[in-house]
Amino acid sequence: MKKEKVIVGLSGGVDSSVAALLLQREGYEVEGFFMRNWDSAANNDFLGNNDDPNEACTQEQDYQDALKVANKLGIKLHRVDFIQEYWDNVFQYFLDEYEKGRTPNPDILCNKYIKFDAFAKYAFEKLGADYIAMGHYAGTRYNPETKQVELIRAADDNKDQTYFLCQLTQDQISRTLFPLQPFKKPEVRELAKENDLITAEKKDSTGICFIGERNFTEFLQNYIPNQPGDIVNIKTNEVIGKHIGVMYYTIGQRKGLNLGGQPEPMYVAKKDVKNKIIYVAPASDQSYLLSNSALITGINWNIELDKYVDDINEFNCTAKFRYRQKDENVKMIRQENGDYLVKYDNVKSVTEGQEAVFYLDDICLGGGVIENVYK
Repeated sequence: MKKEKVIVGLSGGVDSSVAALLLQREGYEVEGFFMRNWDSAANNDFLGNNDDPNEACTQEQDYQDALKVANKLGIKLHRVDFIQEYWDNVFQYFLDEYEKGRTPNPDILCNKYIKFDAFAKYAFEKLGADYIAMGHYAGTRYNPETKQVELIRAADDNKDQTYFLCQLTQDQISRTLFPLQPFKKPEVRELAKENDLITAEKKDSTGICFIGERNFTEFLQNYIPNQPGDIVNIKTNEVIGKHIGVMYYTIGQRKGLNLGGQPEPMYVAKKDVKNKIIYVAPASDQSYLLSNSALITGINWNIELDKYVDDINEFNCTAKFRYRQKDENVKMIRQENGDYLVKYDNVKSVTEGQEAVFYLDDICLGGGVIENVYK
């Protein structure tokens, strides 16, 4: 019988390297796929770019590492650019949201539009893949009762990445393999070491999805002009400082406010984009960060919801309002247009523009954008 063919997204990191290794051991025909989604020169990425011009740029180094892993495993490595797709579907939305003073999550958009769409289509249509695979810490499971493929949490709670996969569809989930689901991160590094993979000790990538580490405030100035305004004490209504743009700050932020002479540290409590005002509150009073409900729009359910809850108009589940945040108990109330009002009890730093992701035990049901937050 012909082996099933899997195209693995090889990023040049340890997780995707071990994913390819594990799938090869399981008997699949494995090929690697390196995506290039950002071109600093073409995209005017100069401010905030800390790459040392005397060293190979991070993206090229990642490709070389992916190539060494592919050669070690004896598999073919494809290299494809999705620079335009990334700009159109991920980065433009990212900029639009920041201009509105909101805080988007580019990793979720990367997964939705690049890894599980542009890359997946290429793998299935041009490379003849039966499946694609990623080095995400997540898993899938077929439920014969509901006839749904469920997206499930990873065994490693600290690394679980289902939050970032909440916008995937049932079709995308059913055609993806996540071999790292049962492993903890130290076990993954140990497997890489045992098999002499060059990425075994490589530190995890951070920063903006596919762009990497940047001085974020400077980086945004490549695309959004400074819009200076006042920093105001929300309790006294006194102007206590100046800022260069509301979009550069997030709710709850304490660092980088440059507020000297205050009796205690301050944090961003509220943003007024229209009037270019940032309101700050003293760290001893966290009440401005607490809310009790939020309107969630554009929700993607990656299973047929009515097979998992008794009444889709009103049900209880848990939610994460940001990555690595603990699960919160929530009550979901469906609105006429299909959005959901989500009620909860005094949760801190629920932020407009970020993603709310919903769970039933270990099953990720899907997620949507936090449109409005109510105290």
